[in-house]
Amino acid sequence: MRYLISICGLLLVFGLALLMSKNKKEIKYKNIIIMLVIQFLFAALLLNTKFGYVLIKGFTNVFDHLLSYASTGITFVFGGLANEGEYSFFLNVLLPIVFISALIGILQHFRILPFVMKWIGLLLSKVNGMGKLESYNAVASAMVGQSEVFITVKKQLDKISPQRMYTLCASAMSTVSMSVVGAYMTMIEPKYVVTAIVLNLFGGFIIVAIINPYTVDESEDILKIEDEQKQTFFQMLGEYIMDGFKVAIIVGAMLIGFVALMDLINSLFDMILGISFQDILGYIFAPIAFLMGVPWAEAITAGGIMATKLVTNEFVAMKSLGEATKSMSAHTVGIISVFLVSFANFASIGIIAGAVKGLNVRQGDIVARFGLKLLYGATLVSILTATIVGFII
Repeated sequence: MRYLISICGLLLVFGLALLMSKNKKEIKYKNIIIMLVIQFLFAALLLNTKFGYVLIKGFTNVFDHLLSYASTGITFVFGGLANEGEYSFFLNVLLPIVFISALIGILQHFRILPFVMKWIGLLLSKVNGMGKLESYNAVASAMVGQSEVFITVKKQLDKISPQRMYTLCASAMSTVSMSVVGAYMTMIEPKYVVTAIVLNLFGGFIIVAIINPYTVDESEDILKIEDEQKQTFFQMLGEYIMDGFKVAIIVGAMLIGFVALMDLINSLFDMILGISFQDILGYIFAPIAFLMGVPWAEAITAGGIMATKLVTNEFVAMKSLGEATKSMSAHTVGIISVFLVSFANFASIGIIAGAVKGLNVRQGDIVARFGLKLLYGATLVSILTATIVGFII
C-alpha cells in the first residue's frame, strides 16, 4: 500500500508538471525516464547500502571538521557572549558560513571549482538531453549559490532565450549552495542533506524538461565561463569572508523577522479561530505530504512544515521540524527533511531576479515575470525528491 501511495505521488508530480507544460510534443521522455531511474538508484545507494553509509559518513566528517575549525574563530570573537550550556543558533549554525565561504573562495581562486563544475556539467548534458550551459549552471548553483552562479555566465546572459533562462533559474532555486550545507547538517540528519542535493540536481532537469521543453541548437550550445576579476589571494580571501558574513547576517535577520511574524500570525489565528495559521496550512498541504509517503496521522503536521518552508524559508521550516521530530516517525522525518533542502520559497524569486537584473536589466525583468512559475517548478522538484525518498526508506 505504501508503494502504491508513492506511485500516486509521482503521478501527481508529473501531472502537475504536464499541466504547466508549454510544448508537450517537445518533451524528451527517454531522458526523463533515464534521470528518474538514476534518482532511484542514487537514493537507494545513499540511504540503503553500506557504501552509501560510508560515503555520507565521509562527507559528514569533512563538514564536522570544517565546522570545528570555524568554531575556533567564532569562539575567539564571540566566546564571552554565549551563556554556558545554552545553544546559540547564530553562533553555531550561521557564523560557520563565513569559514565555508572562505574555502569556496580559495577553491575558486585556484580554478579547482570551475574545472569540477564544467566537466561534471558536460557529463550531465549527455544524460539530460539539455545544453552544456544548462548542465554547467545546475552544478555551479549547487556549489557557489543561486545568485553568484549567474556571474560566472554573465558573458552569455544577453543572448540566452527566455526558455533557457527559465531552466537556469529553476536549477538555481532547486538546489542549495555548499556554503549553507554545513548549517543544514546541524539542523537535520546529514544523510538527508546529501541525498537531497544529489536528487534535486536530476529532479530539476526532469521537471524543467516537462514544464519547459526545448531543443538547443548545436551552434548555440556554447559554454563561456567568466573568469573572476584578477585579484591577489588576500584580496579574494577578504572578499569571500565578507560575503560569507553578509549571508549569515541576512539569513539571521530574515529568521528574526519570519519567526517572530509567524508566531504573531499563529497567535492571532489561534485567538480568532482557535487554530494556528500553520495548522491551517498543514491541512492544505496534508494531501501532498500523504502522497509523498507520510502517514495520514502525521500529514497535517508535516504539511504545516512544508508550507512554512514555502512562505518563509528552509531554516524556519527546519526549526519547526526539529520541534516536531519527537512526535513523528523516522520515516516522516526523512521525507520532510529532504523536502526542505532547497531554495524553493517566495523570497528566492526576488533574490534570483535581483541577481540577474544586476547583470542584465532585460533578462532580470524576464525572470521577474515568470517568478511564480519558477517557484511552482522548484516546489515540484522538492516533492519529487521527497516522494522518491519516501519510496526508498
